[in-house]
Amino acid sequence: MEEFDYSSTINSRSSSSIFTEPIAEFSIFIDRINPILTEMKDSIEITELPALEKAITSLETDYARAKAAMESQTIHSSPAKHIEHLSQNLGRSLGLVLFAGHDLPISNKRKIEALCKEMMNVRFDFSSDQETDDETEYETEEEEIVEVEVVTRISNFDDAILNININNSNEDIFKKALLVLSGFIMEGVISDEKIFDEDVVKILSNRLSSCKGNERVVIIRILRHLTLQNDLHKEKMKGSDFLSALVKSLARDVDERREAVGLLLNLCSDFEVRRRIGRIRGCIVMLVSISNNGSDDNDREDEDEASRNARMLLSYMSGNTQHALHMAEAGYFKPMIKYLIEGSEMSKVIMATAISRLELTDQNKASLGKEGAIAPLIEMFKTGNLEAKLSSLNALESLSNSEKNIQRLIHSGIVVALMQLLFSVTSVLMTLREPASAILAKVAKSEGILVKHEVVQQMLSLLNLSSPVIQNHLLEALNNIVSHSSASKVRKKMKENGAIQLVVPFFNEKDARIRTGALRLVHMLSEDIQGELIEELDYSQIRVIANIVVTSSSDCEKAAALGILSNLPLSDRKTTEILKNENLLPLMVSIMSSLTPQNSTPTLVESISGVLLRFTVSTDKRLQRYSAENGVIPILIKMLSTGSEASIIKAALSLAQLSQNTLHLSKSRKLKWFCGGPSMDSFCEVHDGYCSAKSTFCLVKSGAVTPLVEILEGEERGADEAVLSCLSTLLQDEIWESGSNYLAKKSSVCSVIRVLESGSFKAKEKCIWILERVFRVEAHREEYGESAQVVLIDIAQNGDTLLASGVAKLLAQLDLLQYQSTYF
Repeated sequence: MEEFDYSSTINSRSSSSIFTEPIAEFSIFIDRINPILTEMKDSIEITELPALEKAITSLETDYARAKAAMESQTIHSSPAKHIEHLSQNLGRSLGLVLFAGHDLPISNKRKIEALCKEMMNVRFDFSSDQETDDETEYETEEEEIVEVEVVTRISNFDDAILNININNSNEDIFKKALLVLSGFIMEGVISDEKIFDEDVVKILSNRLSSCKGNERVVIIRILRHLTLQNDLHKEKMKGSDFLSALVKSLARDVDERREAVGLLLNLCSDFEVRRRIGRIRGCIVMLVSISNNGSDDNDREDEDEASRNARMLLSYMSGNTQHALHMAEAGYFKPMIKYLIEGSEMSKVIMATAISRLELTDQNKASLGKEGAIAPLIEMFKTGNLEAKLSSLNALESLSNSEKNIQRLIHSGIVVALMQLLFSVTSVLMTLREPASAILAKVAKSEGILVKHEVVQQMLSLLNLSSPVIQNHLLEALNNIVSHSSASKVRKKMKENGAIQLVVPFFNEKDARIRTGALRLVHMLSEDIQGELIEELDYSQIRVIANIVVTSSSDCEKAAALGILSNLPLSDRKTTEILKNENLLPLMVSIMSSLTPQNSTPTLVESISGVLLRFTVSTDKRLQRYSAENGVIPILIKMLSTGSEASIIKAALSLAQLSQNTLHLSKSRKLKWFCGGPSMDSFCEVHDGYCSAKSTFCLVKSGAVTPLVEILEGEERGADEAVLSCLSTLLQDEIWESGSNYLAKKSSVCSVIRVLESGSFKAKEKCIWILERVFRVEAHREEYGESAQVVLIDIAQNGDTLLASGVAKLLAQLDLLQYQSTYF
C-alpha cells in the first residue's frame, strides 16, 4: 500500500489560514489507521478468509478516498460536515474488519474497537462552515457515490451479514443486505453450521426492534423459516426483549401480524416461552382479536392463516390457568369451559370464581352459555364439595343475567334443585341459600318457570322462614312470575291461597327493598280483584299504605302503594276519607307538577291517575270541588299529553266525571247579578253560561278539548273509548247542538270519523252516538256527511252486526237509507 506522509500534510496546513480543528482530528484518525492496516496485512493470511479480505479491501478503498479528500481544495472551505461523513464511513469499514475477523487473534483489538467507536460517533460543529451551492452539491454527490458503491458491494452472504450486524443507519444498505440474506437462507444455500457460526439468529433478533415495517416482516419471516429448519435456532429467540418486540408486531399490518403469529406459534412448544409470552402486556388480547378475524373470503387468506395460528397458539398457552383467565377477560372462553369440564377440582373452582368476578357484558355471558359453561357449573353445584357448590352458584348467578341463559337454566332442571336447597336445614348449606334465591329471582323472569306449578306456593311458604336477603330475592321472583301475561291462573291461585294476607305484614318492614317488593306483589295481585280488595285489607292497613306514599323517597315504592290504593273500590267512602285526611291529594298534585318527560316514572303517573278517579267521582260534587281547588284539572290535562296509554285513559275518565256536572254548576247569564257579574271571558258557548275550570270543571274553559282531540288523531287506539266518553259530555241532551257546533269548530268531527273506521268495537259505538248528535245539524251533515258515508256503508256491509242499528240511523240522517229500513 502506498504510504502517505500525513505529518507533512499537517505541517503544511498548520500555517494555512484555512486549517481547522476537524481536519487536524481527521488526520490523526487516518494516522492511527495506517499501522492497523499494515499489521493486519503482514500478520494474517487474508486470502484464506474471503470475508476478512473483502472487509480489508473495503477499508483500503475508504482510506484512499480519505487521502484524496485531504488533498482536495474543496474540503478547506467547508471541512466539518464533509470530514464527519468521511470519519464515520472509515469507522464503519473498520467495524466490518473487526467483525469479519472476530475469531482471529488480532493484536490491540480493544484499542481498535475503541477507535472504531470513536470514529463512528464523531461530531463536528457546522456553524463555522460557509458552504456554497457548488460545494454542497459536491458533497452530496460524493455521499451518493459512496452509498451506491456500498450497496453494489453487497452480493453474498458475508457482505449481507456484515452490513446488517454493524447497525448501518443507511436504509438502502440495510434493506439490500437483508434481502440478500433472506434469499440465501430461504433458498437453503447457507448451511445450518454457517448460520450458527455467524450467529445470524442473534443478529436478526437484535435488529428487530430498531428497523422499519417492511424490514421487520423480512426478519420475522427469516427467523420463522429457521425455526422450522432446526429447533436449536429457537434457543436464541427465548429472550424476553426479543419476545416483547415480536409481540408488538401483532398490532401492526396484515403481513407483519401473520408472520409474527406464525413465529410465536413455532416458538411456543417451549414452556418457558409460553410463560413469557403470556406475561407480556396485551399479548393475549391481541391474539384473541386476531383469532376472531378469520373469514371465508378467499381475498383474506392471510387473515385466515393468522386467525388459525392465533387459535392454535391460544390453545397451547391455555395449559396455564392464568393464561386461560386472561383469555376469558378478552372474550375467548373455550379454555375456561374446557377447564370446567375436564379440569381438576381446584381449576374448576378457579374458573367458576372467575366467571362470578369478571366484568362480563351481556353478550359475553350469552356466549359462555352458548359454548357450554352452564352444564358443568350445574354439575359442580350438584356433586361438588361446599367450595365447588358456592363458586358454581355464584357463577350461575352472574350468567343468569342473560335472557338466553335463563332458558338454558330452566331446561337444565335446576329450579327443583334450588328449591330443595332453600328448604334445607343443614347448617353447612346455609351459605348457599342466598345465591340460590338470587338465581331463582332471575330465572323467574322467564315464563318457562310457570310450568313448575308448585314453585310459587313453595316460595310463599319460605318468606317468613328466611333471612332479609333471601326474602328480598323471593319477593323479586314472585313479582317476576305474576307479571307474566300468561300468569292469570297463577295469580288467581295465589289469591285463593291467601297470598295477599301473607305478604301484607311486610308493609311494616324497615328494609325498603322488602317493603317495596311486598307492595308491588299485592298491587299486581289486586289488579284482577278491585271490588274484592277491601275484603283483603282492613282500614289500618290502608292507613299504613297511605303513610308509605307520604313518607317514602322512592318513586317505585310510591307507585306500588298508590297502585294498591287505586284498586280499592271507588264507592268506599271510608277509604276516601282516610286518603283525604292523609293529605294524599295535594301530595299527588305536587308530585305531578314536579315531573318532566325526562324524570317521570310511568308507573307512578299511572298509579296517581288511578287514585284521582276516586277524587273525581261524579256522585260527589263536594269532593270534585275539593279536587279542583287543589289543582287536579291541570294535572289531568298534563297527563293527556305526557302520560302512558293507561294514565291517559284514567285521566280522560276523570275529566269525564268532572264534566258530567258542569252543566248543572254553570251560572246562567239570565241571572241578575247585584254585585257585578262574571266577565264575558268566562262565558261558555257550549254550556250557555259562565264557566271556569275550578268552579264548574268545564272542559272548554280548562282547555282540555284540544289534547283530547289530538289523542284521536294519533296512531294509538287504546285510549279512544275513554277520550270519546269525555267528549260525549259536551253533547248532553240540553246542550247537544252547541256542543256539536263546538266540536265542529275544533275540527274534531273528522277525528271521530277516523276512529269509526279503525277503532275498537266500544269506540265505534261511541263514535256512532256522537255522530248521530252532530248530524242533527244540517250544516254538519253537508260538511262531513260525504266522508262519513263511505265508512258507514263499509261497516253496514262488513262490520259487526251489533252496530247495524246505529249505522242505519246515521245513513238515514244522511238520506242514504229510509227510516223504515230493515236495519231498524
